[in-house]
Amino acid sequence: MKKAVITGITGQDGSYLAELLLSKGYEVHGLIRRASTFNTMRIDHIYHDPHQNGKDVQLYLHYGDITVDETLLDLVYNIRPDEVYHLAAQSHVRVSFDMPEYTGDVTGLGTTRILDAIRKSGVNTRFYQASSSEMFGGATPPQNEDTPFEPRSPYAAAKVYAYWITRNYREAYDMFAGNGILFNHESPRRGETFVTRKITRALASIKAGKQKHLYLGNLDSKRDWGYAPEYVEAMWIMLQQEKADDFVIGTGESHTIREFLDEAFGYANMDWQDYVRIDPRYFRPTEVDYLLSDPSKSENELKWKPRVCFKELVRIMVDADLEYFGMESPGEGKQIIKTKFDGWHKWESQVISMNG
Repeated sequence: MKKAVITGITGQDGSYLAELLLSKGYEVHGLIRRASTFNTMRIDHIYHDPHQNGKDVQLYLHYGDITVDETLLDLVYNIRPDEVYHLAAQSHVRVSFDMPEYTGDVTGLGTTRILDAIRKSGVNTRFYQASSSEMFGGATPPQNEDTPFEPRSPYAAAKVYAYWITRNYREAYDMFAGNGILFNHESPRRGETFVTRKITRALASIKAGKQKHLYLGNLDSKRDWGYAPEYVEAMWIMLQQEKADDFVIGTGESHTIREFLDEAFGYANMDWQDYVRIDPRYFRPTEVDYLLSDPSKSENELKWKPRVCFKELVRIMVDADLEYFGMESPGEGKQIIKTKFDGWHKWESQVISMNG
């Protein structure tokens, strides 16, 4: 049985990745921070306390912190994983302007700490670094693996550091360490402070009569949006290659936030202009205007392609948040779906209830 470690397992990507690896028979170990309250909502449905009798446990949670070297070294040395997926970060771009030093420590140096823990432990493991399309910043689209980085936020700058330190360890220590440069990817599990989920959650709340307005910033930013469960498949495929490499993962099409509003509110038979207000507080000090992936390399070498289109993604998210507030989907028999994995080319949809 293969073993995998996931940092950031309680996040959107971590939870979908844990599901995928468990479906493939992995023993999965997740790193979580010790806090006064639990933040395991996204993985509660797949986690069983190992002290409970009668449970077939394949998912283990460990307290740790990527700002502490000893924690990571002990974790890697004791578990001896076949694969490490490093997803943990301070990942909110707007927050990074308010907390630049913390963002650099967690998002940038955190990657160095876990890479060095692997090196010092002597464990032969494969390492995945969650890089970001935000690293491209002001670069001319479309952006691919050869596009120069032009970061326009502390978050993006920290991710650029993490990208290069991953390549440095790969070359200096002959480690299997690769970067997945993922463009924006969303789902019903996306954090509510991210603009797509902020929109769909507010839409449902407005429709339920619980709020009146939605406050946003720049509506003209263009992003390449995909479906998160498909993107974690790409992470896994990267670590199954013969050699470590860096790959851009995206859909190859871009839409403005205004288009997202059109699609989401239009699907719910609402006019977003009746509810959306512009608030200058949500503008970034330096904006990223246009991100558009060129995923040719991942399509050719990984044989990875997105299957859920922009319109389907928006409707999946709207359906989930409407269900949260006890309302039915406005679509013709459309139901909330959860992707279940069965190999790479097969997937099926199952009606479920999403509760947050």
